[in-house]
Amino acid sequence: MTDLADNLVMDDPAAATLAGAAPDASDAGFDTEPDLVIEARPGWVPVDWREVWHYRELLYFFVWRDLKVRYKQTVLGVAWAVIQPVFSMVVFTIIFSRIAHLESDGFPYPVFVFAGLVPWTFFSAAVSAAGQSVVSQQHLFTKVYFPRLFVPTACIGSNSVDMAVSFVVYAVILAIYHVAPSWQVVFLPGLIALTFMAALGLGYTLAALTVTYRDFRFVVPFMLQVMLYISPVVYPVGMVPARYQRLLALNPLTGIIDGYRSAILGKPWNLPALAISGLCAAAWLTFGVFFFRRTERQFADLA
Repeated sequence: MTDLADNLVMDDPAAATLAGAAPDASDAGFDTEPDLVIEARPGWVPVDWREVWHYRELLYFFVWRDLKVRYKQTVLGVAWAVIQPVFSMVVFTIIFSRIAHLESDGFPYPVFVFAGLVPWTFFSAAVSAAGQSVVSQQHLFTKVYFPRLFVPTACIGSNSVDMAVSFVVYAVILAIYHVAPSWQVVFLPGLIALTFMAALGLGYTLAALTVTYRDFRFVVPFMLQVMLYISPVVYPVGMVPARYQRLLALNPLTGIIDGYRSAILGKPWNLPALAISGLCAAAWLTFGVFFFRRTERQFADLA
């Protein structure tokens, strides 16, 4: 009987378990190597672009979810994307054109100011949403793994729909004032890409800072209000003395907003300001990505 039991243990892993012996995992057909090991890496962590591409469909669903949440159970729905810039245009026209008599580069003031409101409205809404995104969705970080960059990126991507609506509204305004777009509108996609770079860079940075320092949620609205007035939304860059224009261009939106007016309305390009703003937007994005990646290992504990 002892020899028979020994033979069963050797030939059958299940019998070995019943007999009190631990079966060999390789004999049972199990792979002893882990499929995925997630480890925290010290220092500045680069972006794993293969991982981002692998999870690309999840980013789409995040954007779609944010759109549905924003407009679900609202009275006006997508009309808010029209009301906000149009109402801002009316207020700015009354205050800065009728009362303050600011210049508008020879164009009707509503046409002039709305060209700046299109990128500014997108930028401010996207950065504000991205800055709060990690804190407001903290439950996701402790339940499932995915590229954390997707959370603020989805907020910025969902606001691009509002930007598209703003362009349609601007086309109507141009038709009302009988202003034909310039042929230079072909450069508009590049300017939109720069706008996204600036929004992503600041959005990533504020998302990471807001998790670590919760009082940054009060800083973001104040910061955006200050940026509105140091960006040429309601006034032309030409009003600023020449010696200060290069300094003003360190704000990425300075050259970008002025570029929108040049591309759409055909005004002369301020290439030095656009170049400085473009480089600042790229630097902002690079810093934001790496700073977010450096701090994301703490999100599950701090969020």
